Amino acid sequence: MGLEDEIRSNFRNVWHKAIVNISYTNYFISSQFQEIFKKYKVTRQQYYILRILREQHPKSANIWLIKERMLDKSSDVTRLVERLRMKKLIERRACRKDRRKMDVKITQSGLDLLAKIDTCEQQMDSVLSNLSGKEVRFLNDLLDKLRK
Repeated sequence: MGLEDEIRSNFRNVWHKAIVNISYTNYFISSQFQEIFKKYKVTRQQYYILRILREQHPKSANIWLIKERMLDKSSDVTRLVERLRMKKLIERRACRKDRRKMDVKITQSGLDLLAKIDTCEQQMDSVLSNLSGKEVRFLNDLLDKLRK
């Protein structure tokens, strides 16, 4: 089914359709991923923070590094970090060098949770299962070109 049929709309031109299509597809993919994360009682943004911290592990990261690497730049990282801390998935401490900064580190519980979510990677990848490997590489190239 085409986009026009799915959202029952017409477009000014192909550029307008492409912009709406990208936004609609982003929502489609995000909502499918959110269903996976819901099983593990984390949000998509919390999941991304945990992944960033796993990449830093065993080192800690500061809030600025997390914000820089977040996909959703408008996320309230401080609030998200606090919720993850309350779930005991991360630790937060005042930085030794600058007490105004916070060091954030993933806990073993956070690593264990990510390991469980990792078992869903095939399910996440299947969102693009209608595309061949060549088409996915082409899509990646187009999306990279779009952001330049």
